[in-house]
Amino acid sequence: MTAGGGTSLRVALFATCFNDTMFPEAPKATVRLLERLGCRVEFPLAQTCCGQMFTNTGYAARSLPLVRSFVDVFGSYDAVVAPSGSCVGSVREQHAMVARHGGDSGLAAAVEALTPRVHELSEFLVDALGVVDVGAYFPHRVTYHPTCHSLRMLKVGDRPERLLRAVKGLTLVELPGARECCGFGGTFALKNADVSIAMGSDKARHVRETGAEVLVAGDNSCLAHIGGILERQRAGVRTMHLAEVLAATEGGA
Repeated sequence: MTAGGGTSLRVALFATCFNDTMFPEAPKATVRLLERLGCRVEFPLAQTCCGQMFTNTGYAARSLPLVRSFVDVFGSYDAVVAPSGSCVGSVREQHAMVARHGGDSGLAAAVEALTPRVHELSEFLVDALGVVDVGAYFPHRVTYHPTCHSLRMLKVGDRPERLLRAVKGLTLVELPGARECCGFGGTFALKNADVSIAMGSDKARHVRETGAEVLVAGDNSCLAHIGGILERQRAGVRTMHLAEVLAATEGGA
């Protein structure tokens, strides 16, 4: 399937609180891209945090109301798509656990029914829509950082790279040590700042070695970490979310 094939799926955008607060261009680009491919995209206004920050720091019980909210907000949709492997990983890997530990069997069953319909962007494009060529145009030298949650929790594999290779004008160069963590890890970067900076510096060095103009990833949290280091080094490398590149078209932004 190529761009413009269309779909009858009722799709909800899960923007994620990090993107909504800090990097709104990624969810906006996701909507433009999906609508270009014929999806009917809705943005449920009642959506909020997935609860990952509570669960990851040992306060899983605090995330139980957020799990209930997620089911209430997104339960009626055919598909839920998010430009974040991290948050989708939390929904698919943590929500059922939180519901069970909270003693709510009804919620656990609702979570189990919903999570197969929650997709990271590249998964949705390649698997649900059957698309690799999304009709994008981006004439730049690009390298791709596969984020840890995308790789290890969601197992997205080479889907993002396949999508990037199909972009007209784009030159994709391999990132040395691509599978190594960038060092962000949410609160890890705060609690273990020295280690986090060292890991991020290694990643930034590998990015510079590629000679790429743009570093692309599927999580803006990782891009914020690596991009901050690259900016302080005055490396001249831009960071962009995968959705922004795939939404770009000839003559457009």
